[in-house]
Amino acid sequence: MSWLTLAVRAEADYAEALSEALLARGALSVDMLDADADTPDEQAIFGEPGEPTSTVWQHNLVNALFESGVNVDGILRACCDELGLDAIPEHKIETLQESDWVRLTQAQFDPIRISQRLWIVPTWHTPADPAAINITLDPGLAFGTGSHPTTRLCLRWLDENIRGGESVLDYGCGSGILAIAAMKLGAGKAIGVDLDEQAVQASRDNALANRVQADFHLPEGIALSQYDVVVANILTNPLRALAPLLAAAARPGGRIVLSGILAEQAEDVMRIYAQWFDLAPAVLEDGWCCLSGVKK
Repeated sequence: MSWLTLAVRAEADYAEALSEALLARGALSVDMLDADADTPDEQAIFGEPGEPTSTVWQHNLVNALFESGVNVDGILRACCDELGLDAIPEHKIETLQESDWVRLTQAQFDPIRISQRLWIVPTWHTPADPAAINITLDPGLAFGTGSHPTTRLCLRWLDENIRGGESVLDYGCGSGILAIAAMKLGAGKAIGVDLDEQAVQASRDNALANRVQADFHLPEGIALSQYDVVVANILTNPLRALAPLLAAAARPGGRIVLSGILAEQAEDVMRIYAQWFDLAPAVLEDGWCCLSGVKK
């Protein structure tokens, strides 16, 4: 069995209406993504700290799934006519063959070697080095599997700098991978905070699977104190808005680690955080960077 997929570039003023029209005309499912993701034009939405809320991106990629044999091009044209669009937006229609999706998904996630002694290992794999520090983590609802450069950069920093007994705050914890890694590397305490309740639960589940004691909370569920290490692997706009909070959470002489920053955005973020921290040069990987510094 096969299906047909439709991917349409849609502007903010009609993306949601187009999604609804496609569903009304037989689409099995529809989702929207930021067409500018992983570029300097990437847009933060859904109420990220310090940013106005929005329901769609300025430039969207609307993806729809249809049964085979359906006239997808005709459906798209009818939807555009219904919405009063002057022209059919840029789009692509492809055939999607039936597959064993579980095995295909698993095949995309092999163990990831972060450093000489640190690995991220999905549950369906046997650790390549049983003597290493192996973090068991499967792809899930929350960001942070070790496959993204920003996560790897933060993990390497932790591997190189955790000496033992430190208190660690992971702000925007996602899957909890950084807090879990800190504990496995010898930190004395790790706290994770995330805006997403699903991320908080995923982090708790992952900590349990890795047999580490780390606490995870929504922002309103914890009163932050001061920590030896503050790590935030999120996005540039929230990092700008959260700068006073993250700076206050680092003790004098404590360390901060920031990622989720495109290389061309590093100078701006460094200028903001230089008010409180003596910053090291940015560390780069695949167009992303990690910043770190010591509290003045």
